[in-house]
Amino acid sequence: MTGNIARQTDAESVKGQPAANVVENVAGHNNMLQLIQLRWIAVIGQITTITVATVGLGIHLRLPQMLEVLACLIAFNIASHLRWHERRVVANDELFFALLVDVGILTLQLYLSGGTTNPFASLYLMQVILSAVLLKAWSTWSIVGITCVCLAGLSLFSDPLALPSQNSEGLSSLYIEGMIICFVLNAALLVIFITRIQSNHKIADTQLADMRQRAAEEEHIVRMGLLASGAAHELGTPLATMSVILGDWKRVPEFSKNIELQEEIVEMQAQLQRCKSIVSGILLSAGETRGESAVKTTVNKFLNDLVKEWQSSRPITSFVYENHIQQDIPVVFDSTLKQTIFNILDNALEASPKWLSFEAARDADSLSLLVTDAGPGFAPAMLSQFGKPYQSSKGRPGGGLGLFLVVNVARTLGGIVAAQNRAEGGAAVRLTLPLAAITVEEGSEHVS
Repeated sequence: MTGNIARQTDAESVKGQPAANVVENVAGHNNMLQLIQLRWIAVIGQITTITVATVGLGIHLRLPQMLEVLACLIAFNIASHLRWHERRVVANDELFFALLVDVGILTLQLYLSGGTTNPFASLYLMQVILSAVLLKAWSTWSIVGITCVCLAGLSLFSDPLALPSQNSEGLSSLYIEGMIICFVLNAALLVIFITRIQSNHKIADTQLADMRQRAAEEEHIVRMGLLASGAAHELGTPLATMSVILGDWKRVPEFSKNIELQEEIVEMQAQLQRCKSIVSGILLSAGETRGESAVKTTVNKFLNDLVKEWQSSRPITSFVYENHIQQDIPVVFDSTLKQTIFNILDNALEASPKWLSFEAARDADSLSLLVTDAGPGFAPAMLSQFGKPYQSSKGRPGGGLGLFLVVNVARTLGGIVAAQNRAEGGAAVRLTLPLAAITVEEGSEHVS
């Protein structure tokens, strides 16, 4: 079979990690991209500030050394972009290292331009706040300690910034104006980027909740599979006994003379054989994985045989089957998918025993199967919880498991199941599967 599940998320593609760690690492990737964007803004800001200070205000700066530091920042950001464009998982340590580099670059630039007398020294506060939002507690406190050491070192070892001689105070002071500009930059950038980071965290929380829900549902399916397998083993003996008894009845002289009774015995034997086939299918699915128990065929042959088998064993007044697939393609189907389609048809038949429609079509790179009925339709509460276990209008214990299994089998194959009520009455359930999940690889064995 070709192709993996097309709708796999980045989190699901990481193997061997707990769900919480996977989602956290994927959210870290998005946060790293935010840091790269912020670093490009810092590059533009430094170029602008150096130009205005040297050309516009005539402030003497150690320009060659500052440009070298700026070139290192640009090189580091390009390398970061290339690395994290390919790698999708970012852990806390990698974010911590990125912020350490930012703190180091800022420290060097401040050392070359006045140290703590530079009004932009308060940019350290941005690094501290970002670390509090992005990093674990130990990493954040490490950033706090490092920035404090850097500030203390700048106050001891850097030369004061030589501003033009001026007697102005208040807003006319270059130092005050620089502090105001720095505050505005700090506030604006923090609001913008922390808002984006919080959005990343919300997305991560949603993904984690979805993964936990899916894990719970899959665990539920495993439990049901074990129960079904055990029940199938236990049912083997009574079914065999009933088969023998019916065979004996058929040969009893009193029964053989009664034509009506003979017809009923034949029907009972047919239904019994169907039960034995179902039990065999359960045992086969429990013992073999998909691909090992799969059957190579074509999509039209599979659907036509499936409809013929289903229709022959179900009492329905009117059944409409329309196959709009013109170009037949080789595919691989197994008993699980077959039972999934049977479940959809059986649910529709139970709601609408007099009329049922089944349509098959190819939509681009997907196989679309539509089942419609003329029953009462779905209740609004059921539509909102479609595919959840025990959501049923049948009012019996265990109801709703059929559609629950349908949704999960489709999701395993990368497909989706959608349900809606028809305007003319009844319900419609559409199963959409990517062809990549069921088509046969090129060069495979002959399709039977």
